[in-house]
Amino acid sequence: MATTRAVVPVAGLGTRLLPATKSQPKEMLPVGRKPVVQYVVEEIQQAGLTSLLFITGRSKTAIENHFDRDAELRRALENERKSGLLAALAYEDANLEFFYTRQSEQLGLGHAISLAEGYVQGEPFVIALGDSIIESAGAPSVLRRLVDAFETAGAAAAIAFEEVAADDVVHYGIADPGEALAGGDAFRIRGLIEKPSTAEAPSRLAIAGRYVVGPCIFDALRRTKPGKGGEIQLTDALRLLLDDGQPVIGLRMRPGERRHDIGNFESYFRSFLHFALADPEHGEALREALAQESRRPPRRGHHRSTMRAVPRDTLTT
Repeated sequence: MATTRAVVPVAGLGTRLLPATKSQPKEMLPVGRKPVVQYVVEEIQQAGLTSLLFITGRSKTAIENHFDRDAELRRALENERKSGLLAALAYEDANLEFFYTRQSEQLGLGHAISLAEGYVQGEPFVIALGDSIIESAGAPSVLRRLVDAFETAGAAAAIAFEEVAADDVVHYGIADPGEALAGGDAFRIRGLIEKPSTAEAPSRLAIAGRYVVGPCIFDALRRTKPGKGGEIQLTDALRLLLDDGQPVIGLRMRPGERRHDIGNFESYFRSFLHFALADPEHGEALREALAQESRRPPRRGHHRSTMRAVPRDTLTT
């Protein structure tokens, strides 16, 4: 069965990015010229999917407004002959159907996904975390390859993985990889270990916030016991599928492919800089401004810090 639907959880509170997220969703924070979630939606469209469900929460109406066609704004831009700005709204014409439902309580990523059961109607579907941007290296994209691997293998679930530094495995869900599948990037998963120590980690392959799952995930979620804070986690449900003997596969992201995770201010600033520096109109001027800034002595009370890994996989805040 072809995979045509996607579920995008965006119900988290975004507490690590306060006060910027007090009155707007973290998924709507700009990264370069676009909000985070627009990159995610464009990724889904480019992978050939045609339907998308947002799992939202309170104070998330800005996401719905962003993807709604704004006829009044378009008329104003047309009247002022601002064709360049009209082109910036082309995403409103995406060949995607949008649906929305609300997670009223913060009960974990797994609980959020369980709310999509009626929407997917027994079909396989993509899960794309709404606060992570995946940068692919050409075509086909990471997400398209993940869908193809899932369908080719007849898997119960497929998960994208990014290789991280050995010291960073303690922050992620890590794969215990098994045999390689045809094509080289895909492999069978023997197990998933949540935040192992460096010595215990069976690999450096960290869950990258993109999944394809069959409808069997809903039964696994119903059997998943709540963990810390009463939350139901998707990784625990995926482990149940493995325990049941269901085929779960992984896909390695290729060199040059990258996950940009909007998990805290350090990672957000770095993601913004990455895309802003690549901007064809303003990137070079920004690069020069940064070079000038780096030559200035730090202001009193400020210090330069180094990037730390951002724990991902099951976080929803």
